[in-house]
Amino acid sequence: MSAPRQLPPRVGVWLIGARGSVATTVVAGCAALTAGLRPPTGLVTETPAFAASGLPALSSLVFGGHDTLDCPLPKRAEQLAAGGVLPPGLPAAVEAELAAAEREIRPGGPLPGDTRDEEELIAAFATDLRDFVRRLGLDRAVVVNVASTEPAPTGAALPASSLYAAAALRAGCPYVNFTPSTGLHHPGLAGLAASSGLPYGGRDGKTGQTLLRSVLGPMFAERALAVRAWSGTNLLGGGDGAALADPSAAAAKNAGKERVLADTLGTVPEGQVHIDDVPALGDWKTAWDHVAFDGFLGTRMVLQTIWQGCDSALAAPLVLDLARLLARAHERGLSGPRPELAFFFKDPVGDAPASLSEQYAELERFARRLSEEDGR
Repeated sequence: MSAPRQLPPRVGVWLIGARGSVATTVVAGCAALTAGLRPPTGLVTETPAFAASGLPALSSLVFGGHDTLDCPLPKRAEQLAAGGVLPPGLPAAVEAELAAAEREIRPGGPLPGDTRDEEELIAAFATDLRDFVRRLGLDRAVVVNVASTEPAPTGAALPASSLYAAAALRAGCPYVNFTPSTGLHHPGLAGLAASSGLPYGGRDGKTGQTLLRSVLGPMFAERALAVRAWSGTNLLGGGDGAALADPSAAAAKNAGKERVLADTLGTVPEGQVHIDDVPALGDWKTAWDHVAFDGFLGTRMVLQTIWQGCDSALAAPLVLDLARLLARAHERGLSGPRPELAFFFKDPVGDAPASLSEQYAELERFARRLSEEDGR
């Protein structure tokens, strides 16, 4: 009698903000790719460089998460399809997968009137995570924060993003903060992050304007062109637009954009980034940059760029990439900050290059390290 066929290990992806636009696009997109309904456009880990890295298959990913909203995922997917974010007919085609993920979403917090203290909230979130892994028989789970940007904390109290981050580590889960929110960057969590023995990524996914800046900044530096000023404007709607209408939340977002220029140019040019909430744009955003620079003999010139994109469609494949990479890193016993993932972040962790091409080279080396053939 032949031995029973061994099923491939299953990996959980626990999304903070699980009913938001990005999370819904992640779940629906993964289901569409698994079913062969769409090609894996934008998914870095589906390119040949990662074929031998031993990453979990897309079909092995199981979704759940926390959220304070109550709009079910199938309904949210229908709304995104009506807005042109998801292809027409896709919500119906993957309704079963959306419903399965919806059943794994637990109430987040703290909610208005919530009397639980920080320890009680962290413990409750960690219990939800452990139950998710145990009940579904998962090998491991990765926690990814895709919730709306929160204002920077002003005291010692842990903001919501940091409560979730602490819960992730307490539950033994690698952690990714795809937002500009504080997350693991709170000084009160430094000891927990260092002692957890878990791998974790950077902060604030690099999807649009900053992605372009990480390419153009090195171009100016390497061609010895003097950048005099670099200004930008972002027009966006949806939940992120509303959240970033708060000046303190926008400041956290802009810090990453400005850091890329400082790191690639070696100086901070004049100019600022402005973020305007335009609710009519929904999930779509427009980013405009105006770069004033000097060429040979001081000749003054200007470069202007316009980036128009769909935030959720830009972010979702990167969330899947990061979940797969950190799950594999955890499987290989890697721990601590992973600077090799700087390619994906405005604010990487560890000692990482700022140029996108150099970051990609580091990511490729990391892919080889994760392969079955390489040692640790």
